Amino acid sequence: MTAPLKDLLARPQPLLAPGIYDALSALVAEQAGFEALYLSGASIAYTRLGRSDIGLTTATEVAQTLAHVTDRVRLPVIVDADTGFGNALNVQRTVRDFERAGAAMVQIEDQGFPKRCGHLDGKTVVPVEEMCGKLKAALDARRSSATLILARTDALAVEGLDAALERAERYLACGVDALFIEALRDPQQMRTACERFAARVPLLANMVEGGKSPVLGAQELGALGFRIVIFPGGTARAVAHTLQRYYATLKQDGTTAALRGEMLDFDGLNGVIGTPDLLALGRKYEG
Repeated sequence: MTAPLKDLLARPQPLLAPGIYDALSALVAEQAGFEALYLSGASIAYTRLGRSDIGLTTATEVAQTLAHVTDRVRLPVIVDADTGFGNALNVQRTVRDFERAGAAMVQIEDQGFPKRCGHLDGKTVVPVEEMCGKLKAALDARRSSATLILARTDALAVEGLDAALERAERYLACGVDALFIEALRDPQQMRTACERFAARVPLLANMVEGGKSPVLGAQELGALGFRIVIFPGGTARAVAHTLQRYYATLKQDGTTAALRGEMLDFDGLNGVIGTPDLLALGRKYEG
């Protein structure tokens, strides 16, 4: 791994972590110069299942995806563990599995089950005491303090801003390493959250194109006080948009000729994924 996540979060500028959903998206993000990545549970549902983010993915599917990512890139990965996939004991298993798979930070939220995307309506949240138990279980389960625990609350949409801030306060008291107050509605709510917590703990800002929060740039969010900025689902949305054009053109024209300027050719893709180096490595062991 490159710089530990703790060191990246100690810097004055915000850490911009793009959303990824597999090893290829992680590799391209690393090559673009990012310093950390965010493995989005929603994007795994979108790409692996072709389904919505409504609690259909399993811990095993996320752990497998994470292991493929960390085998291919050296950047720290923040991984979305949804609700921890069950009760406190399930949370412990999830943390252990994700830590073995190379997670730098594990995010756990306080939604009830079935959970759903934080920017969809109709969410529920579990009692504060239940979530605190799950967070304490997560902290006890990790083998290394370098594996960070991020607590997310979805209470704003259910109980209002004040309740969400109070939940965040309770979660911070459990000893978590970072906080995520989901779907803040406007810059004033963002400022309110940062004024309360930013001096004490890293806060994460979630930018969802078309979601409930205003989409601001990383530097503007950093000026408010956020230390982590994610664009978790933008990658899947961009890929889906590109695939729509690709398939429509191929169906209409019977060829990809019109898209050649928007594609990597055979050698181009092999260059991105390192095929020449891999073949050279194989020759080393041919005896």
